[in-house]
Amino acid sequence: MMSSPTPGASSGPSDAHRPLRRLTARARHEAHRVTSSLELFFDLCFVVAVAQAGVQLVHAVAEGHAGEGILNYAMVFFAIWWAWMNFTWFASAYDNDDVLYRIVTLVQISGALVLAAGVSRAFDNHDFLAVWLGYAIMRVALSAQWLRAARASRPPERTMALRYAGGVLVCQVGWLGLVLLPEHGRPWLFLAMALLEMCVPMYAERKHMSAWHPHHISERYGLFTIIVLGETVAAATVAVKSGIDENDALGEVLPIAAGGLLIVFSAWWIYFVVPVHGRLRSSRQAFVWGYGHYLVFAAAAAIGAGLEVAVEQAVGKAHISTLAAAAAVTLPTALYLLTVWLLHARHFKVGIAEQLVLPSAALLVICCTFLGDWAVLVAGIVLALTVAAGVALTARRLRPAGRTAAPAG
Repeated sequence: MMSSPTPGASSGPSDAHRPLRRLTARARHEAHRVTSSLELFFDLCFVVAVAQAGVQLVHAVAEGHAGEGILNYAMVFFAIWWAWMNFTWFASAYDNDDVLYRIVTLVQISGALVLAAGVSRAFDNHDFLAVWLGYAIMRVALSAQWLRAARASRPPERTMALRYAGGVLVCQVGWLGLVLLPEHGRPWLFLAMALLEMCVPMYAERKHMSAWHPHHISERYGLFTIIVLGETVAAATVAVKSGIDENDALGEVLPIAAGGLLIVFSAWWIYFVVPVHGRLRSSRQAFVWGYGHYLVFAAAAAIGAGLEVAVEQAVGKAHISTLAAAAAVTLPTALYLLTVWLLHARHFKVGIAEQLVLPSAALLVICCTFLGDWAVLVAGIVLALTVAAGVALTARRLRPAGRTAAPAG
């Protein structure tokens, strides 16, 4: 059931300029709905936390503690991603851009920065207090937004908003176990709480769907993908520069830099080659697509961490094998390809050849792991050829019958 704006949501030009306005739902198919400057600022600040998680993942993998590092990375990244995602869908439905809305959003940003400050302690000392505190700030602020929306709405929308507010607060109490429980129990608590968190939206929207905007949501996810890939480029660039300046190892890091650049460029191309918002027609599709992006974002950020690990191994600073360093790049790259294909790319492919391009590329990238020092470069070439193959197959399918396509360029 689609919701519509609450009557009285727009009371005329004068209401639009009041410092405080009722937090009512926006139209689900509002024209010209675009990302606001506050949302962009929100994303950029959240990427600070993503960067910190990536840095700690690099340290863990480079020191030979990949299993522990990946587990901590998955836990911390979930907190970052889930808080970002919940705000994104809420803002798509309720952003009225008044003073109180802006202040509460800035409080959420503050929570993200507190969480980012605690990432290193979570990895090094297994101390999740700062991470929990930052997450609590973000979640309590979001709950306050939902309570405000509930106050301005009528049943069944009010019931949905109250369920969101209550569910967020209950889950936040459960996350306190990361601080209080012994270390061996925390992974199981994380798994249980992550599942519980993901059940809250499905429970809240069981009888009434929030008024999120399909095009706006797809734009928000696309922009965050770009920002995460940009962070990947930045992290890899710093690692390459360090390898050249401190170790005079241009020959060792150049293949990694070239391959990494091809991987990131191809990752961008593959994500944006299809009109994503076309898949967001129902609540069920939105849940699968939205939740699946945990793997897209986490894998994209992990590619940058993997490139840093590969550079450190190439210059002799990492205590791992060449195989392990290559896997730090190829495995998240393959995960990214498969997840993007599963979430939306496969729905726009026609024929067996087009459908098999991305899964085949993911398999080839994994095989590149065993190529030693050339693994990253060859993986980058594989992805570049994957993009070229996708373009060629699409062009052939769209070519008018009985006509020869004009030369490209």
